[in-house]
Amino acid sequence: MYQRILVATDGSSLSKKAVSSAISLAALMGAELVALKVVARYPTSYFEGGIVMQAAEIGRVEKQWAENGQAIVDAVQQSAQAKGVKTKAITVKSDLVSDAIIAAAKKNKCDLIVMASHGRRGIKRLLLGSETQLVLTHSHIPVLVLR
Repeated sequence: MYQRILVATDGSSLSKKAVSSAISLAALMGAELVALKVVARYPTSYFEGGIVMQAAEIGRVEKQWAENGQAIVDAVQQSAQAKGVKTKAITVKSDLVSDAIIAAAKKNKCDLIVMASHGRRGIKRLLLGSETQLVLTHSHIPVLVLR
């Protein structure tokens, strides 16, 4: 049914549950797995009172975030390969997480996106947003949401 499954992870305990389910589903289907971590860029502020960092320091911070992100998807890859699932571990730099997830799914020809949802409601959802909701709204690829 599914040939290539993308699982989006941020390394949190909730996303680890989604990763575990995606690995099991891929093993069951004989599908390949694409493990994705979207790494944010360092925010720049031009408002009065904002702290301005040197370009070299921003580069160091972004490099550390990228390395941490790669470690997260490498761990997913190791877990999946231990269960016999062929896996590709990738990180993408983007400030728009939902767009990056959808673009990565298209680029890697995935036919399913698996991700977790915190299930926030009310003001928390309004303030914190929902990347999962944005992926559900804009993806033409089926999305499996786990809580």
